[in-house]
Amino acid sequence: MRDFAGKVGVVTGGASGIGRALGARFAAEGMKVVLADVEKSALDATVAELRREGGAVTGIVTDVSQQDAVSALADEVYASHRAVHVLCNNAGIGTDETRSRIWDSPANDWTWAFRVNVWGVLHGIKAFVPKMLAGGEEGHIVNTSSANGGLYPLPATPIYATTKAAVTTITEVLHHQLGMARAKIRASVLFPGPHIVATNIFDAARNRPLDLPNERAGTPPPTLDDIRRMAEQAGSKFAVTQPKDVADYTFEALQHDQFWILPPGGRSDEVVRARVESILAPMRHS
Repeated sequence: MRDFAGKVGVVTGGASGIGRALGARFAAEGMKVVLADVEKSALDATVAELRREGGAVTGIVTDVSQQDAVSALADEVYASHRAVHVLCNNAGIGTDETRSRIWDSPANDWTWAFRVNVWGVLHGIKAFVPKMLAGGEEGHIVNTSSANGGLYPLPATPIYATTKAAVTTITEVLHHQLGMARAKIRASVLFPGPHIVATNIFDAARNRPLDLPNERAGTPPPTLDDIRRMAEQAGSKFAVTQPKDVADYTFEALQHDQFWILPPGGRSDEVVRARVESILAPMRHS
């Protein structure tokens, strides 16, 4: 896509963090933006702020873990705007404690993370893609993954990493299937970074569903400040990426129809190369 002015964008997890930044950037480019989020008070505040800045922004409370809710979101957007050109399946949570171990990680944490991080993406695809295809216009689906799991796993966060690995694979398959269908829609997978992004994902427990109570008797997942302190205590440099920076390079990538939306810098290049080399090494010696 090249021309975004007047087009319609939908962003889940849009009340804060990366979702809010994407919505703000789309609005600044002249798009009509619909932000969806499970947290009504935060969503209302964000919509009001972006409207004061001149954005054509609306908000719809949506629980992406429920297909009926996301389908209702799609129906409402199409009733109001008659089209969607950019869909960002961005809503996500983190449930892992520091140094979480697979063999004693709670089932409720896995279920909740998969409901939001994986099923949330699938629900968005199922609700919007058929309508976007039927519209026959150019469009783009952006699914938010993470370098953690989406490119290589960090052993301390097995639940989060596993869900983001799934998002990357889902998006790759979607990309190829849209190409095989000769669709005018493209898909991209977003890896926010290159550093930890300053978002509310570390405080996801505020929206934990009642049917999946916390089974852990221990400390909650680490906050951004906890991670900063741990890095400093270990003598490591600590840096964060601001959501606005993620939105900026995402928009640029959409203009160039990039599939892999990966920021420059950080350790991703060297870690991905090391992982590929470890996969190929046995083949070379066989």
